[in-house]
Amino acid sequence: MQYPPLNPVALSLGPVKVHWYGVMYGLGFILTYFIVRGQTRRRQLMTDSDVADMIMYLIMGVILGGRVGYILFYNFKEYLAHPLEILAVWHGGMSFHGGLIGTILAGWLYCRKMKLNFLEMADIVMVAVPLGLGLGRLGNFINAELWGRPTSVPWAMVFPTDPLGLPRHPSQLYEFGLEGILLFSLMFGLSRLRLPNGTLLGTFLMGYGLSRITVEFFRNPDAQLGFVVGPFSMGQLLSVPMVLIGLGLVLWVTMRARRPAPAAGTGSEGSISPQT
Repeated sequence: MQYPPLNPVALSLGPVKVHWYGVMYGLGFILTYFIVRGQTRRRQLMTDSDVADMIMYLIMGVILGGRVGYILFYNFKEYLAHPLEILAVWHGGMSFHGGLIGTILAGWLYCRKMKLNFLEMADIVMVAVPLGLGLGRLGNFINAELWGRPTSVPWAMVFPTDPLGLPRHPSQLYEFGLEGILLFSLMFGLSRLRLPNGTLLGTFLMGYGLSRITVEFFRNPDAQLGFVVGPFSMGQLLSVPMVLIGLGLVLWVTMRARRPAPAAGTGSEGSISPQT
């Protein structure tokens, strides 16, 4: 297939250029705000102003965590040799796994500050995350970056940024379908059910991890790293703990929800034992 004539710049205002990738990030955060606002209004958990404050926490978590994660996981030696490049975010370099860790930490700090149930809020936010991921992958496709491995499938594309000019898997679109559309459909469907707090967070961790592991078999590994262990990339290695942690979280909250409540007067927390 012919790669479409896409311009990565959405808008030019003199020397200022607005790239589609940045637009996609912005749309992802806007959608997250409205989805979270709708859920918190329905449950009467937060004001709209509080939701906006929480989204700002999450944005900072994504940016800082994503940058630090990329430095540590993908290009540590290069940044160690050129530390000033750490600040050059306009040169690119963001890690999803680092951004996820940053988002979870920022969300935990906000929930602690506001005395909110972290797992309940995490479940609400995670429903919207696949939409942002899907939009981000569309941004990667428009930028003609993070393309796939060489292939002869009928839908292979020659990306203009590929110096070898080989037909490749459009792996960005694979991720858009799995991490974006499919995972959002699953998360949205589960959000309509009455499930223990933490179930959706665990499901997201498993769903994204499995999607990323699968697509990485079609995506070209990072040029500076190549394959890290045998035929596995860094993205796959980082996704394995996600799957295990997600599975463990779902099992834990499910078993905890099924545990019978302690009977009154049996010495449970909050009861008063007779004085002896």
